[in-house]
Amino acid sequence: MIAVVVTIGLAFVGYVVTYLNGLRLSQRQERLARVNRQLGDFYGPLFALSEANSHTFSAFVERHARPGGKSPFAHESPPTPEELTEWRLWVTTVFLPNIQAMRDLVINHADLLSEPEMPPLLLQLCAHVSGYEITTARWAQGHRDQHLSVVSFPSEELAAYARQGFSALKKEQARLLGQRQGA
Repeated sequence: MIAVVVTIGLAFVGYVVTYLNGLRLSQRQERLARVNRQLGDFYGPLFALSEANSHTFSAFVERHARPGGKSPFAHESPPTPEELTEWRLWVTTVFLPNIQAMRDLVINHADLLSEPEMPPLLLQLCAHVSGYEITTARWAQGHRDQHLSVVSFPSEELAAYARQGFSALKKEQARLLGQRQGA
């Protein structure tokens, strides 16, 4: 009789351990799938676009710098008509498409944010894009008295946010895959 009770008890314990292990593995797989989506659909593209935009803007400033290496918009004398024409070209062909892609990531993949609420800097990014969309629409109508968005671009904050989010998720991905840190 004792042997039957022990056998049934061991079978039950084995079932519970197997169930709990399967549950843990299933949760780990679900977490890995979410991390992969966060990396592939939000933080990875946001990081790449942010870095590309930063490098491109630096190249623009370097190419069109005023004495002292300053942007035409950060100089005491206003930009020349030629500088403004070049600026409009860069905005419409490079900068605006990049920041629109960033904004679209925020809007279309907000469910992949690591935070429980929308970070204010991402809302600022969306507002900045809207500000440039109205500015470029005015340019298309021939009104060229405004050249900047009404909301500033959170360049450094966005770059840090995207870099930190991407890096943290890559570490989490490696951990979930059972890889050693630094391997």
